[in-house]
Amino acid sequence: MLHLGKRAAVLTAAGVLSAGALAGCSGSINTDAVVATIGDEEVTLGVANFYARMTQGQYETYYAGMMGMTGEDMWAQEVEEGKNYEQAVKESIMTDLENMYIISQHAADYEVSLTEDEQDAILDAAKQFDELNTDETKEAVSGYRKDIEKYLELVTIRTKMESKMKEGVDQEVSDEEAAQKAMRYVYFSFTSTDDEGNAVDMTDDEKEALRADAKNLADRVSAGEDMAAVAEEMGQESTDATFDEEDTAPNEELIAAVNAFTTEGECTEPIESEGGIYVAQLTSLLDREATDQEKSNIIADRQQEQYDSLLEEWRNATTIEVDEKVWDKVDFNEVGVTIVTPEEETGDSGSTSEDSGTAAEDTAE
Repeated sequence: MLHLGKRAAVLTAAGVLSAGALAGCSGSINTDAVVATIGDEEVTLGVANFYARMTQGQYETYYAGMMGMTGEDMWAQEVEEGKNYEQAVKESIMTDLENMYIISQHAADYEVSLTEDEQDAILDAAKQFDELNTDETKEAVSGYRKDIEKYLELVTIRTKMESKMKEGVDQEVSDEEAAQKAMRYVYFSFTSTDDEGNAVDMTDDEKEALRADAKNLADRVSAGEDMAAVAEEMGQESTDATFDEEDTAPNEELIAAVNAFTTEGECTEPIESEGGIYVAQLTSLLDREATDQEKSNIIADRQQEQYDSLLEEWRNATTIEVDEKVWDKVDFNEVGVTIVTPEEETGDSGSTSEDSGTAAEDTAE
């Protein structure tokens, strides 16, 4: 059983060590082998394997169960021709690792470095990890101090660099650019629910009755009645939503119709889709709260675009070489990793192996 120290969650913004523990079967690799060279800096297999195993643990513990399959079955799934899920995730891990090294190589340009407190926190977390786990489990995930320390240095630097790399973008966004309108709509679904909770398609006669209701709603709202009240009378629910002309949900034709209105209170005629009928009313030509939120979204998009552009520029200027033979030694099928929370370790006495300072025995998949 591979344990993570209590202070580890405080250590890194990336949260990699926020899990309580990991269980993994043993596997031996040369952690000092060079798996990649990024610029003039060598990446050891120990650092790459540690990151890969933390990622693997998250996938196998949470996603495999949600997908209703074993870890082995999940990794074997084909995501595109000639590439399975394991290969795709490992490719993503390596790219992310390359990016972290490249970003750290530019940290001095932004006067970014680790503080003494951050360095102490990294050393402390690596020490806890080392002390709480057996040699066998540390070997399985390259959970040695030097590998953990290097990885956490990288993620901490990247976190600090993110805000620096996003600085200086235009913060001005006009109401016109961010404008969000508001509407209220009712959806008359062509599907009903039987007594057992199963979805049932309506008959043609029932659909005709819905069409009549939708037309009645549109006429009454156009005449000045409250849409929510009329909908409730008909056994339907109204929904409030904000939108702009680029939105397509809940229905593209509906958005286009409401967006064309120039006066608040205007109501559409029934708009039929494959699954039902929409009726909508324009309630605001400029929703202040939604528009202000969209301004924040636009600024965040500008910042992310600048970040991505800088990183792409740096990647293009950096020589990156990956030794695929070395990277192939990280095999998700040969070494299984699952996350175990401290609560799952707690016995009747309410104490955990972390509380007592002892590590549980290794478990193999």
